[in-house]
Amino acid sequence: MDHNKNIKTFNYNGDHNGKCPFHGSTTTPNLGTQNKDWWPNHLNLDILRQQDVKSNPVLEINYHDKVKSLNLEAVKKDLKFIMTDSKDWWPADYGHYGPFFIRMTWHAAGTYRTGDGRGGAATGAQRFAPLNSWPDNGNLDKARRLLWPIKEKYGNSLSWADLLVLAGNVAIEDMGGPNHGTALGRKDIWHPEKDIYWGSEDEWLGDNRYGKSRQDLENPLAAVQMGLIYVNPQGPNGNPDPSLSALDVRETFKRMAMNDEETVALTAGGHTFGKAHGAASEDYNGNNPELAEIEAQGFGWINSYKSGKGVDTITSGIEGPWTTNPIKWDMGYLELLFKYEWECKKSPAGAWQWHPINCEEQDMVPQVDGSSQKVLPMMTTADMSLKMDPAYNKICKYFLENPAAFEEAFAKAWFKLLHRDMGPKSNYIAGDYKDVDYVWQDPIVATPKLSEEKEEKVRTAIKNTALTKIELIETAWASASTFRKSDNRGGANGARIRLEPQINWTVNKPEQLKRVLSILETIAVENGISVADAIVIGGAVGIEMASGTKVEVTTGRGDATQENTSIESFELLKPKSCGFRNFAEKEFAVTSEEIMLDKAQLLDLNPVELTVLVGGLRAMGVSNSGHGLWTEGNLDNNWFKTLLSMDVKWEKTDFNSYTAKDRNTGEIVRTASRTDLVFGSNSELRAIVEVYAIDENKDKFIIDFINVWNKVMNADRFDLG
Repeated sequence: MDHNKNIKTFNYNGDHNGKCPFHGSTTTPNLGTQNKDWWPNHLNLDILRQQDVKSNPVLEINYHDKVKSLNLEAVKKDLKFIMTDSKDWWPADYGHYGPFFIRMTWHAAGTYRTGDGRGGAATGAQRFAPLNSWPDNGNLDKARRLLWPIKEKYGNSLSWADLLVLAGNVAIEDMGGPNHGTALGRKDIWHPEKDIYWGSEDEWLGDNRYGKSRQDLENPLAAVQMGLIYVNPQGPNGNPDPSLSALDVRETFKRMAMNDEETVALTAGGHTFGKAHGAASEDYNGNNPELAEIEAQGFGWINSYKSGKGVDTITSGIEGPWTTNPIKWDMGYLELLFKYEWECKKSPAGAWQWHPINCEEQDMVPQVDGSSQKVLPMMTTADMSLKMDPAYNKICKYFLENPAAFEEAFAKAWFKLLHRDMGPKSNYIAGDYKDVDYVWQDPIVATPKLSEEKEEKVRTAIKNTALTKIELIETAWASASTFRKSDNRGGANGARIRLEPQINWTVNKPEQLKRVLSILETIAVENGISVADAIVIGGAVGIEMASGTKVEVTTGRGDATQENTSIESFELLKPKSCGFRNFAEKEFAVTSEEIMLDKAQLLDLNPVELTVLVGGLRAMGVSNSGHGLWTEGNLDNNWFKTLLSMDVKWEKTDFNSYTAKDRNTGEIVRTASRTDLVFGSNSELRAIVEVYAIDENKDKFIIDFINVWNKVMNADRFDLG
């Protein structure tokens, strides 16, 4: 049998003059005609079913309890031992695996992007496709295999996600570099994160992700090409122009939460270590791990050039070390960059790279295998951009004159890189990190939980105001629904809804919001509680008014300050479309319901929870568009019943507007949006709606709504365990 005949393969066979010579291919197995083939525009709910617990082999184990008891110093000692325990099957460059592990760690964390908070190192996703087979991650399968003895020894007390980060930090420490330590507490996933959008291209290194300029990069993407972590090191699409490369570098690092100083510090500090590999053409490399033969046992990119390893390694196609001593922290990168004029040449693999003109003997570098041979240092086009770009150049020269400032800047930026997607410090379960607060951690001063008497007093005070139930509900939802599980940002804790930029977001109805907050803030001050707790209690009171059912509240939230709130980064959490509130700023390339699904996934909702939430919010009157107000404003199942009614016929009037006409009279009786009607048109969502529209499930609906409401209200309460 021909096992390959049902595999569709897209091979990258790019011209080295035009694109970076990374290797790899993608595959799509032919599983027969699928539903998506027959109905490509069908709303796919799979994004709400990610990381099913059935895939988790250690579901019963509390990793946070385990990692607290981990002997971190013993782990670090073992890691330092393997750093220099070179293996014949994959020899350590210069006798030290440190640079290799730094690259692995950097690439595990560097996928984070601010647009949707997805990517990053928090899940150990580098073990799975597509990341384990990205061209930019070439040969990192060997780095993870070298770490297996450590993982095997410490087992359930050390997740792969934590180990992938810790290894790079220990490597820096072992080579004398500055380090602010490691926070532990990342939980592993057990299958690929299919909900992350990495781009629409169907070939590696495709870049069909730009508008009119290199800065008009498709959101939420950050990398410049499919399969890259950051930028093409040879320059945009392989064009070795440092000035153009600087544009890519700045835009990409900005989208990964780094400013110019952090960008220079990370690049100069990271490239102080190690070398790039391009001993020969990428044609010598075999398939990536996901496409490799079964006997390869998870190894990819098997190299047939000479020994296939060591001096003969082929990874990026670029060849050579950055500094004279690639396994020691020093100022070598910046010193060499500014000491010489550089010329652009081709590597043995045909990649564009830069070499110093008239390099002095003292700056030549020993060959990677420890032989007496000396080689030239090199720089990539992206490296050269730090010298050519005026802003980067200024920062580089400052660091050159102030090595201590460079060390501290690198340590801070590196710590941020590795921990940005963990969210607040309350998620740091164990580790050797410094007890320092950074604005990017969204710090909040914790407060104690309220007594029953105090909470009841606050409830009574809110009920005695002129605030309506819908005003209370909308304010609480606006506060809590900013949460993103992807990077644990946003949420009700901190009450940042009263600060810039959230206080003036159109979707939050600013005039109404400010009036509601002024009343709740007064109640908070009079009762000595946080505004955050007052907002959530207010939402509970509103639901009680709409349902007649008590809504429990978990208190203990604190209030953030404007000083500790980054306006620029929180602006990225602003919804331009919010299906939960029936709000659409304009028509987008994707539908309103697809945007709603994406947000539901960030809120960690499943299809049932999504349906219950939207149905309950609509029933109570939450609808910024004016659509969907089909009930008396009570929390009941009447919205579902009305949605399923066959007494009307729906007609489209605009991109997000529909009218319902009475089938007998032709009279318009109600209007709706796409995020209303999708619950009746999508077969899976309609099946859920039918359950809650049944009379005997009315009470169940109220209970289920309150449960999922509180799930969202408490989503950012990491202190609750």
